[in-house]
Amino acid sequence: MSTTLARLPVARGRRTSAAGRARNRAAFLFLLPGCALFALCVIYPIFNSIALSFYNWDGMTPKTFVGLANYIELFHSGTFYVALKNNLIWLVFFLLAPPLGLLFALYLNQQVKGIRIVKSLFFAPFVLSGVVVGLVFSWFYDPTFGLLKLIVGHGIPVLGDAHLVTYGIVFAALWPQTPYCMVLYLTGLTSINPEVVEAARMEGAKGFKLLWHVILPQLRPATFLAIVLTVIGALRSFDLIAVMSGGGPFDSSTVLAYYMYDQAIKYYREGYSASIAVVLFAIMLVYIVFHLRRMLREER
Repeated sequence: MSTTLARLPVARGRRTSAAGRARNRAAFLFLLPGCALFALCVIYPIFNSIALSFYNWDGMTPKTFVGLANYIELFHSGTFYVALKNNLIWLVFFLLAPPLGLLFALYLNQQVKGIRIVKSLFFAPFVLSGVVVGLVFSWFYDPTFGLLKLIVGHGIPVLGDAHLVTYGIVFAALWPQTPYCMVLYLTGLTSINPEVVEAARMEGAKGFKLLWHVILPQLRPATFLAIVLTVIGALRSFDLIAVMSGGGPFDSSTVLAYYMYDQAIKYYREGYSASIAVVLFAIMLVYIVFHLRRMLREER
């Protein structure tokens, strides 16, 4: 009988390990389609672009291996540095979207009659496509009949001025990006612990002190997400530039994503375009890895 009792834990352990293996197998089978799709649509294009950047190819004739020639030409191109500078301008001004979104979220986070309609009006720009936003602001900036002319009193050729065009397009891009950050903060505000806020008020905290020491620490996940998505949006900006300026005048408003498209579609330089894509991917990868490490450090 003692031998039988000794065998019971062993049998139970075997059944537990078998059940664990079955769960792991089921989880793997459920994840397999998504992983395969991710590998096909994300991982494979990344490695294929890196490999293509070492070739000279027009998309039709056989590829010619050129080594680092595409990268050497890229780093000696004046347009590349103009695009890089414009990406930096996009990044700096696009970072206004999270604080503006927070201000709108705090304003709209009220229990007032009709506030849902107001929220819908604030969120409306985000659901518009980039093409629509680009067309609306192209009409707004038009120096002959645009709304800007009526406001200022005289026509300003924003999209025709090499010094103003990038700032005009960034301002247009902030219009839908700010409501997106606003929605992220509104979602975060719904998860704030009201007991903590009430306790802080009883201790005398109010106004900016309440916001800075009580509310913002609880909105840290929303802030992290808003900043990361805003930076990625600034680095991959394309649609508004294509609609509003086409990279002009004289490539003054081009960015890396549009420069990549321009070389591939207009000039059939697929290898050179791939080298631009690799550089842009490397810039985004550095930023994403930095923020992921910071997030993991905070989680620990």
